[in-house]
Formats: sequence, C-alpha cells, structure tokens
Amino acid sequence: MSDNTTPSRPAALGAEGRKTAADKKTAPNESTTPTEGTTPAEGTAPAKGTTPDRSAPPDRSAAPAKNAPPDKSTAPGKKTASARPDRSIAPGKKTTPGTSTTPAKGTVPAKKTTPDKSTAAAKNAAAGRKTAPGDRPMTGRPTTPTRSTAPAKTTAPTRSATPGKTTAPNKSATPGKSTTPNKSATPGKSTTPGKKTVAAKSATPGKTTAAAKSTAPGQKTVPGTSATPGKKTAPGNKPMTGKTTAPGKKTVPGSKPMTGKPTAPTKKTAPTKKAAAGKKTAAGKGAEAPARRPRRGPRFSVARGWFPPLGTKGRIALILSLLTGLVSHGYHLFRYPLYLTDEGIYMQRAWSVVRETSLSPYTYDYDHAPLGWITLAGWAFPLPKQFEAFGNAINTGRFLMLLVHIASVYLLFEIARRLSGSVLAATVTSFLFNVSPLAVYFQRQVLLDNLMIFWLLLSLFMLLRREVTIRSVFGGGMALGIALITKENAIFFVPSFVYLLYRRVKGSASSRFTSTLWPFAAATPIGAYVTYALLKNELLPSGFDFDLNNPPADHVSLLYTLWWQLNRNQGTLFSHTGLLQTSWLVRDKFLLIAGVCAMVICLWIGLRDRKRNLGFLVAGTLALGYAFYLVRGSVVLDFYVTPLIPMLALNLGMVTDRLLKGTFANRFIRGAHSVTRVAVPSFAAFLLLASPASGYLVHTNTEGHTQIADQYQSKINLTGMQHAQIAWVRKHVPPNSRIIMDDDLWGELHDIRPFYPYAHSHWNASSDPDVRDKLFKKRWQNVDYIIMSNKMRRSMMLNNSDGRENWILQALRNSTRVWSVTEGNIRLEIYRVQ
Repeated sequence: MSDNTTPSRPAALGAEGRKTAADKKTAPNESTTPTEGTTPAEGTAPAKGTTPDRSAPPDRSAAPAKNAPPDKSTAPGKKTASARPDRSIAPGKKTTPGTSTTPAKGTVPAKKTTPDKSTAAAKNAAAGRKTAPGDRPMTGRPTTPTRSTAPAKTTAPTRSATPGKTTAPNKSATPGKSTTPNKSATPGKSTTPGKKTVAAKSATPGKTTAAAKSTAPGQKTVPGTSATPGKKTAPGNKPMTGKTTAPGKKTVPGSKPMTGKPTAPTKKTAPTKKAAAGKKTAAGKGAEAPARRPRRGPRFSVARGWFPPLGTKGRIALILSLLTGLVSHGYHLFRYPLYLTDEGIYMQRAWSVVRETSLSPYTYDYDHAPLGWITLAGWAFPLPKQFEAFGNAINTGRFLMLLVHIASVYLLFEIARRLSGSVLAATVTSFLFNVSPLAVYFQRQVLLDNLMIFWLLLSLFMLLRREVTIRSVFGGGMALGIALITKENAIFFVPSFVYLLYRRVKGSASSRFTSTLWPFAAATPIGAYVTYALLKNELLPSGFDFDLNNPPADHVSLLYTLWWQLNRNQGTLFSHTGLLQTSWLVRDKFLLIAGVCAMVICLWIGLRDRKRNLGFLVAGTLALGYAFYLVRGSVVLDFYVTPLIPMLALNLGMVTDRLLKGTFANRFIRGAHSVTRVAVPSFAAFLLLASPASGYLVHTNTEGHTQIADQYQSKINLTGMQHAQIAWVRKHVPPNSRIIMDDDLWGELHDIRPFYPYAHSHWNASSDPDVRDKLFKKRWQNVDYIIMSNKMRRSMMLNNSDGRENWILQALRNSTRVWSVTEGNIRLEIYRVQ
C-alpha cells in the first residue's frame, strides 16, 4: 500500500499553526490503514489529489511504525486527547497499546502513539478544552462518552446535530435534500460495492458540498447493504453518507458535528452562521430513489372489520333518516290504526306484571315468551301516571314503539353501511324502512315483533363492530337470546348470525373462545326462561303426554305448548284468500315484490364470491330464513310480516347501491358522477312517493278518488271510534256487569275508574277454566253485554273449531244491539243480552 500520509508537523504550533486541514483545502482525514477487524467511517476520504490503492488488500499490521508523526487526520469534532485514552474507543472497552481496536462511530482509526503527558494538548483535554488537530491521542484507557472536544474550526458547513439522535433511515436517499459531508454512517454497515461517494470540495462557508466519492482506502464493502442498520439498498444505488437535513433547509457553516447520538429528523437546530444566500447543499449524485409507497390493502372487508368511516355526508344522511322515521311513525300515532287485539293482550299482561306481579291476569299458558311485556311493564312503571301517561295503556305502549323504531333505524343504517360499505345503501334501506305503508301500519302498534326486531338488529350490530372483542361477542349473544325470549320466531335468523360470527373470528387467536362464548351468552336468557317453568313444575306435561288431540287439563306445560305451535297449520299464503293477497300486497306491493327480487340477487352475488361479498350473503340469508318461516304453511297472522320489512329493505338498499355503482362506471356519465349519484335515487324516491299505486303518500280509495294515505290523513281518527265506544259503556253499563269483549279495551275497563272486574275477552271466557267454569259457567244466560270490535265476530268463528265458543255465539244471537258506529269498512257495536 502506498504511503499517502502528509509530512509530520511540529507538535507545538501557534494560533496560525492550528489551522485545520479544511482551511488548507486538504482532506480532513489522512489515509491510514485500519487495523485488522476495524471498519473505517464511511464519510472519510484520502487527501485531495491522492489516489487510493484499490487493488492492495487492507493492511493488517498491528500498528504503524514507532516514529510515525503525530496523527493530524483526526476528523474535526472528534474526541482526542494527548494525556487521556483515545476518545474514539467505545466506552467500557479497554485496549492494549499495540493491538488493533475498533474505532468509535464515525472516527478514523488512530495510529499507535506514545503518550506525551508534557504537551499542552494533554492539559486542555483533561480540562475538557479543545485540542489541535495535531495532538496525539492516547490508547489503553476507556473513554468517557459524555465528555467531548471540539476543533477550533469545523471542516464543512454542517449543522450541529443533537447527540444520541438517529437520522431517518430513508431520508438520506431522497434527492433534493441537503446532506452534511464527512459525517460517518452507522458502523458495521458498508456501502454498495463499486460505488463512490463524493469528497468535500471546499470548506468555505456557503459553498455547496457533496458526499465523498470514494471510501477510505482498504475499506471493505458488503454487497447489497446500506449505511443504515438493518436496511438494504438495491445494487447500483449510491448511498449517502452523513446526516440528512429537512427538505429545503440550508446547512449552517461553522456548526459542530457530533457523533455518538443519532439525530431526530424533525428536530430543528438553531443556525450559528448564515449560509450564502440561495446556496444549499447538493444531494449526492445518483442518490437512492424514494422508497416505493406500500400497497394499500383492501379498503372494505366485512370479515376483517374494515369499514369505511361514516364521514360528514354519512352523518347528514343518518340524521335525515332518523328525522324521517320520527315524522312518518310519530305523526297520527294515537289515531291510526285501530287498537288491535294483540296490542290489548300485551298491555294487559304488562299491567299484570306491575299491578299483580304475575305474568298474566289469567293462567299463563306459555303461548309467548314473557320478556316482551316485561319490557312494556318496565317502560310504564316509572312514568308519572304509568299506563295512563299518554291517555291509555295502548297509547303508552305505542310511544315506546316510536322510540324503539328510532333506535332500530340507527342500527339498520349502520348495519347496511357496514355490510355494503356504502352510505347510499344505508340511506335507501332506512328510507324504505321508514316510509313503507307496511312498516307504518305495523311498527307503530304494540307488538312483540317490533321489540324482537330491535334486539335482532342490536345483536347484528355488535357482530359488525370493527374489532371482535369479548364484550361485543358477549353482548351480541345476549341480545340474540333476549330476542328469542321476546318472540320465538327469531330463531329463523340464527343461521345467518352463526355464519357471520364464524367468518368474523375465523383465523383469529381467540376464535375458539369467542365461538363458544357467543352461544353461551345467547343461551343464558333462554335458560332463565326454562328455569322459571321448571321451578313452577310446568316444563313437562302430565305423564309426559304430548297428544295434541287431548291437551292436559290439570296444568300447562312449556314443552307441550311449543310442540302444539310447531304442529299448527293454516294453509298457504298464496291463495286468493291468504294474507299475501288480502293484507300485505294491498298495503305495499313495491317492497314485497322488489324486495324478494333483491333478495335473490343478493344471494346470487354472495354465493358467487363468499369471500368478498359476505355482506350480500348475510343480507340475503336473513331475508330468506324468515321468508321460509312465513311460507312454511303454519298459522300466520297479518303482523307476522313485520320482521321481514327491515330485511327486504336491507336487500333493496344493497342492490340499489350495486346497480348505481355499475351505472356510474359507464364512461358516458362518469363526468356527472357526483350529481347523478344524488339525483337518480332522489328522483326514484319521488316517483315512489308520488305514485298512487305505491300507496306511500297518496292512494286510491274505494270510490276511485286519489287522496292522502290513511296513515298521514289528519281527518282520520280511527281510535276515536273506540274512545266513543268506551265512553258509552261507562255511561250506560254498570261496573258489576258480566261483559264479553275483545282484548283491545281490556286496559281501559280494568285500569281506569270505574273498574269493570267482570269484563273479559272471548278468548279467556272460552279457554280459561276460572273464567269459563266459575264466572260464566258456560251458559249464555250469565252474559250481560257483548262489546264487539271490528273483527271480533270473525275471530270467534275461527276460534270455535272445537265448539268452545258456542255458548258465546248463542248469547250474541239472543241479544239486542244498543250502540254502533261505522266508518268505511270499520264497524263497532255493543249488544245487550236478553
């Protein structure tokens, strides 16, 4: 290896003799041969004008000659001392003179020198003062990393770095960013083979500098590695040495480079000197290209819980949906429709929970699970007038139904948005759920189905949280269990819930635990209901007899009632006298027909790609499961369609969004995307509302005239007819009269003075032994009055298949009508039995 060292200089120099190599435009680092096992700093370079010997192997000699001149190649800002050990040695490591040591980060291996304790530099180093570049470093003792020396002048216009800070690993390779020359890279890493780094051209402040073009002579390079620890650079890229500054920032000449501590990329340092106007340090030639941005993963996934944020437009749509539901279901709430039989039954049992602390004022035969009217009782109990807080018991229950509907709108909106990833789908779903005549008619009534819908939507909402946590899984299971003991037909939604849970927890570390916790939570409310029947000895029938032709007469049974309900049959819905033709299609053809078509489309889309279209598959199976319950041929009442309404609306919303997205992809209307996306659904909604055929806002009455729909017509006051009927009874019928009536007026006659304790519905008068055998004794002569509701006569005929109501019908034939009122096809009557 050729000797390229600079001739030695006197040890003691004046102020003029202490000038650095940079002042004389010499290389700041003398080219020395590193000892074996050392890696020179990446920012060092040979003296200007010399050519490093690239063919010669590194000099592995233990130490230079004894008479070597003092080391004047110490980099500016490096720790040197003549009376103390070499400051470049890593703290805590001792070296033996004459052996090779690993220099500290960013320093040139010091030559083995003989300690000279008589020099002034030693005294300065001991006192922590600066030393001249020509002072001799000592080896053999560990250095103190916190004490540092600084040169009289800095070699390059660099900014002072904060000790202990590391530069950002990728910023040094960004073009256009200024770099500080001669700054050592992270030790232990080498540059790409064959690439040169530019040495500092000038130390004059304000001049642009560049990284060194070549590494120190004899330095070994490792292919494919970069100057940053743990990072690799592509072959052919030129790594940058030294600290990178913030983009567009100017380097400050005269600042002190510090070693040992990485710099924070965002921390600014105050300049000590002004750089030349308009001058910035140049990035190294062929700097590494900016790192490629990582590929963005899927923006939407139901299985992984990647749902788009609601956003401002989504919040506006949600608020409008809630207001629409409040208006459509709150307007005309206490006037339309008539109080129905089932409304009176559920409020009657809620009254019994509050007043008598029992599940029913009559014998509870487990015809329905009790949590629905327990909820009604819990709502009415804290009110100021309890069941009369809103006029009467059914009005009080209807106000609760309004609150339940608003909560269900919020849940359905979020469910639709998370299953589809679209606010438009959620908006269409909520719109149909709010304004459908079927929904307005049934969802404002006091029905267990409306409460069941709320708990089902809550359970589904919990399963569609962003993260499947123990809390969400347990809450979703509990909500489903509550829905099951509110109305038993919620069981037809369970398969869709199970599949959704399976897809959400599949592959997670807690999949086994969560898949066990969810059914346990769902079974807890059901277990409480079964335990209640077991404690009352009413779980099994007497003698374990499930003969439907001979029902047990001594006591009721939960399992026997369930077996009886499963074996009931009524015929098909598709006959010309079925509810589909006479009740459901009459009120809302669009939702039923278009909803069934949308259900088929959702199932087709979901089954084609179950991984990507999980939301479509869940929506389709939810509607399909309950539709199967309705068409299976069992006994179906007209309000049994209520749980199907939100599911069909959900399918319609998702299919509408998919069709509109496909339309917007057309190149002819892509320019009007933002306008069309709002205008097209709005126009379709307007046509739907304005068309008399839909019956949403206007309809054609029996006389062929177009008028406002009944649910929004303020002149219609159907419940006012029933109030007039009760008023006549209170005025003309004595309180001790034995009355046969319907359940819709039960609360009025039993909770408001004067009480009518002997007023009972024809259902209980014909089936409850205490009423049938003790009060009326199955004789028509013991009946004083019969209060007829609108469809009570038809109900009595249907319930008399086994002749249980023959004596009531005979009393009706032997009676005189004393009061009646008729409006349209609604007729209310009162008969006095002779």
